[in-house]
Amino acid sequence: MFKFKKVATFLIVGTLAALGRATMVQAEEMPMAGIAVVLDDFYVNAENSEETAVKKLMEEISIQNNLAFAQVDNYVNIRSKASEEGKIIGKLYDNAAATIISEKNGWYKIKSGSVTGYINGDYLVTGEKAVSIAKKVGNKVAVVDTTTLKVRKKASTDSTVLTLIAIGDDLKVTKELEGWAKVQVDENTYGYVSTDYVKLQTTYEEAISIEEERQRLAEEQASSQAENQSQSQNQSSSSSSSNGSNSTSKGSSSSNNNSNSGSSSNYSSSGNSIADYAVQFVGNPYVWGGTSLTNGADCSGFTQSVFRKFGISIPRTSRSQATSGTRVSLDNLRAGDLVFYARGGTINHVAIYIGGGQVISASSPSTGIRITSYNYRTPVKAVRYN
Repeated sequence: MFKFKKVATFLIVGTLAALGRATMVQAEEMPMAGIAVVLDDFYVNAENSEETAVKKLMEEISIQNNLAFAQVDNYVNIRSKASEEGKIIGKLYDNAAATIISEKNGWYKIKSGSVTGYINGDYLVTGEKAVSIAKKVGNKVAVVDTTTLKVRKKASTDSTVLTLIAIGDDLKVTKELEGWAKVQVDENTYGYVSTDYVKLQTTYEEAISIEEERQRLAEEQASSQAENQSQSQNQSSSSSSSNGSNSTSKGSSSSNNNSNSGSSSNYSSSGNSIADYAVQFVGNPYVWGGTSLTNGADCSGFTQSVFRKFGISIPRTSRSQATSGTRVSLDNLRAGDLVFYARGGTINHVAIYIGGGQVISASSPSTGIRITSYNYRTPVKAVRYN
């Protein structure tokens, strides 16, 4: 144990001396919570045991120095200045993460998602406690760093190959072993990948700005009114149909009731409800960085806002959305699944599967939100959140 600590300490000092100010600047300017210090160049000549020890220690140092988590009943306000009189500009929900920029008089200046502001330190957890929380709430993924990655049945190069994963794709990590990671390939398949050929990353939930929340609430209210109106029309139509069939036999009336019951059951299924809700926004504009279903959204802003309507919280970017949830086979898609597309091996687009071989997505500035065949581009992955 003593020898391990001595080696780790030596390497940290050497790393800081070698990387110097460049590393510190990189850490300070990184825009998302979940700081990662890249030491690949330093590790070229390092032994595996030393590399592992230093990586783990550096990760914990990064978290302790830069990362905080909200520990509250619901959320804590993010303010425009370090005072209770400061304007509320955002909210950080329980267990969501923020990158610490500075600290003064018990207030932290933080950045989380699109929000940069101040939070009273009483509502944040930092240091070793943040390390502990990060391990519990973070979503760890393995990003493929080789042309074709072999996923094996057991943690051994002699084990059977279950499947091959392309470079740039990622897999949800369920357990870390010495030199291996247990990953979830799809809904029912788990396997092992060598950590020599992947980059392990962790993502966390982030803050929401007041503007984003107001926009979300307005959209939810509008969609709720539209849904209520639609249900009223359906009930009216059903009542008219029933009155029109009064002269028919009792058996015929029973058949109509069963039919209506089946339709209601299909709609209440969360996946079908998500698809039905999403298609009403066809034709609305694409806006890069946007999350408004009516005034404009990009592909991941669209999916995030649609899912939020159903109480499902998903990350902001397409790549982050692809790392959570449950991976499903592209041959086993159902309404409400997210389908991902890549360019150059990196995921850069997401769509919602609506059934019948079709998806809906905020596609581009020229097309806006539209419905296309799910394979109008080659899909690389699908994830289920509902």
